[in-house]
Amino acid sequence: MNVLFIGGTGIISTACAELAVARGHRVTLLNRSLRPPIAGAHALTADISDAGATAKAIAGRKWDSVVDFIAFHPADIESRLALFRGRTSQFIFISSASAYQKPLTDQLITESTPLCNPLWDYSRNKIACEERLMRAYREEGFPATIIRPSLTYGSFIVPVSVNSWLKGYTVVDRMRRGLPVIIPGDGLTLWTITHNTDFAKGLVGLLAHTGSIGHAFHITSDEAPTWNQIYQMTADAAGVSSPKFVHIASDFIVACIPSMTGSLLGDKSHTAIFDNSKIKRFVPEYVATLRFREGIARTISWFDADPARKQIDDAAGAEWDRLIAAYDRGLAAAVQEFGKA
Repeated sequence: MNVLFIGGTGIISTACAELAVARGHRVTLLNRSLRPPIAGAHALTADISDAGATAKAIAGRKWDSVVDFIAFHPADIESRLALFRGRTSQFIFISSASAYQKPLTDQLITESTPLCNPLWDYSRNKIACEERLMRAYREEGFPATIIRPSLTYGSFIVPVSVNSWLKGYTVVDRMRRGLPVIIPGDGLTLWTITHNTDFAKGLVGLLAHTGSIGHAFHITSDEAPTWNQIYQMTADAAGVSSPKFVHIASDFIVACIPSMTGSLLGDKSHTAIFDNSKIKRFVPEYVATLRFREGIARTISWFDADPARKQIDDAAGAEWDRLIAAYDRGLAAAVQEFGKA
């Protein structure tokens, strides 16, 4: 099978490319070639945001499947439609499970759960991308398949709800130094976190699957621990026996740090448990086998294998310290006031 990955070097796409190569597919990565391609993959160098350069790079080529990991706005989809009409039998768009309506009106998220997220621009843009692709499918037969990952992690991502995304070791460093880390709310919200190697099984199973065209799928783990459990398993993997957890209400957090509104109030503050029966029907061998306790242990081991990987987001840490201090002052004032009553 001849497959093109737009991107191919990110936390999700790398795992997918590696599995596709391992299964014998001919994999080409289209990106700016800032990182070396994975072993066994071919490279096309172009910035996908430069339509002219990309058109030259793909001239005369066709693929069984094209997988787009880096489209985030409707304008990106318009560009992809112009570039890949007639060049592929399947166009897979990586959307986001954050697009699903929250709070839920049913206990399980299915692919028919409404798409609505008024609090996060990222999610609304993904929804708009999906809508444009589905219109292209209905009106011109463009062979679109939509995939919605939930919080997906791998070697350098520590997927707790308050952390630095690109410098994931930051929260581990705080745990190991005995500094407090923040858990939104009471920490009892159930959340689904998926390892990138498990996600890859579902996506690679859908490559060139003509029955999937016109459909949307989420690909997630079936495990849904609470945030308290997720943080505790992270601390266990880091060898921290007595981590300092501070529970702060999500609305208090976003009042102090508005940039977290989408991620928290628009997503992680709400229970998210997924019904994976659809992906299992289309890819019968799909099952997420890596439980979080084992997966996060692999992540911590990756950091510990090379001190250069242990990058710290000092700005984020300072902001969390200010937030915790503000919370502590407010709590102390409230206790004092109520103690006088």
